[in-house]
Amino acid sequence: MFPISFGSDNHSGIHFTVFSALQKVNTGFCPAYGDDPLTHDVLHRLEALFGGDCEAFLVMTGTGANVLALQSLISSFNAIICAESAHINVDECGAVQKCTQARLSPIKTSDGKLTTELIEPRLLGDRDQHHSQFKIISISQSTEYGTLYSVEEISRLAQFAHNNNMLLHIDGARLANAAAALGVDLKTMTKDAGADIISFGGTKNGLLFGEAIISFHPELTSNMRFFRKQCNQLFSKMRFISAQYEAYLDKDLWLKNALHANAMAQLLANRLKEFKQIKITQKVYVNSVFAILPKAWMAPLQEKYMFYTWDEARNEVRLMCSFNTLEEHIEDLVATIRELSEP
Repeated sequence: MFPISFGSDNHSGIHFTVFSALQKVNTGFCPAYGDDPLTHDVLHRLEALFGGDCEAFLVMTGTGANVLALQSLISSFNAIICAESAHINVDECGAVQKCTQARLSPIKTSDGKLTTELIEPRLLGDRDQHHSQFKIISISQSTEYGTLYSVEEISRLAQFAHNNNMLLHIDGARLANAAAALGVDLKTMTKDAGADIISFGGTKNGLLFGEAIISFHPELTSNMRFFRKQCNQLFSKMRFISAQYEAYLDKDLWLKNALHANAMAQLLANRLKEFKQIKITQKVYVNSVFAILPKAWMAPLQEKYMFYTWDEARNEVRLMCSFNTLEEHIEDLVATIRELSEP
């Protein structure tokens, strides 16, 4: 174990409030598979948080959330447009293709963001019976590069999707960080912007496990509960996911955690800018910092701190902050870098 990790917001533990909530419900007996009062209440609260007239589902993992959200809306002959860097394309071991039998159609981008201009050429001829039929545009908010779609950009993509008989999916593993960075509520950024189905992540923001899917078209996702069972995402002791989300929603803990993680990333980026040998490669919006480091620094830094190399060819690394990243963690890293930078 590393005493300090900038590797992933998954490396952090459980927020103490969430841990207490788990202990609180760990008594007595309770109906399984979501048939308990706590789960019913949490689902209603989630639906209200996103503006109502929607349906919430609790699942175990982010990959499961993406698979289920997409599977509930497509057939095997469909295709899903996504950024080349998208989690569903790079980091989910082909789970979407395996479970849906649909095709991913990734588009190369410089910042992880899709635009209508990038997508439109892909649609030419896609209605031919020999071709997979495009059905969903899938975006990540925030993206894998830590970049953000504005509400207007999401609205533009949603309108474009709907005009072309498609739907808009948002992978919201870090949706809390995006809302915190944009200063908007979750309803404005999703339902009001025209999204059709989204996930609202918890694992990367202080939960032990658990993600929520929000469908803004329950009439289209009526089979979600059956897909959830088939995909091994129906947790039997559902109260232990629900208790976490109850704590997550109380007093806007989801937002407080995200604001802190984002602020730590901003601090980290500002401190790294003090070193002329380091180049920040993406504007810092949320809780990630992308930077090019001198190659000679990599080994000594990774002996002491956990972080991942994003682009090995140019020594670009990704440094992640989370709800329990402290200023002293950042100052510790900066002190080590200063030692390396001085002859």
